[in-house]
Amino acid sequence: MPTLPMFPLGTALLPGSDLPLRIFEPRYQQLVQDCTASPDGPLFGVVLIARGHEVGGGEQRHDVGTIARIMVDAEVGAGRRELECIAEERIRVTRWLPDDPYPIAEVEPWPDTDSGPVDFAAITGPMGRLYGVLDRLTGGRAPLPPATTELPEDPGARLFALARYVPMGEADRYAVLAAPGPAERMAVLLEAISTAVDLAEWKLKG
Repeated sequence: MPTLPMFPLGTALLPGSDLPLRIFEPRYQQLVQDCTASPDGPLFGVVLIARGHEVGGGEQRHDVGTIARIMVDAEVGAGRRELECIAEERIRVTRWLPDDPYPIAEVEPWPDTDSGPVDFAAITGPMGRLYGVLDRLTGGRAPLPPATTELPEDPGARLFALARYVPMGEADRYAVLAAPGPAERMAVLLEAISTAVDLAEWKLKG
């Protein structure tokens, strides 16, 4: 089982997402150095913190996460670094190892299960309603999701891409990430869209 440096964060990272990071803790400075020197590439895992904080250690962690690849690594002084990363495949932690000095885990890839056909027509109306409300709420400044032709063909990847354009809390985002396959992910995403619409309409009324 391969081991991977791990970076627990206060956000659930969806495949395909950009991840900017500012590194200032010595343990994560060491993680970046080790990642950039690794023959396997500058890769680390990201998991959502279940309880605790990003700084200081001792946090409780979820076991479903994502591999992140460092694309830009800039030193900004005093050992601090600014990273630009891209999220790649989904992983599942099979065993946490002792932090030495940063979190390390044995992981395995977790591709989507075959959960049956997905009807993307079911999400068109809810997404349209959401962005109609967001457009009014932001005065036309809400970033629009990409056109259908720009989305991935794979159903699971397409849903991850759409989820990046739905405002939601981290618990909902983690539910999207941890859904076993596209059919389950569609159900979770539709519920998140409904919640986002209700919240946006409440803000409009307020």
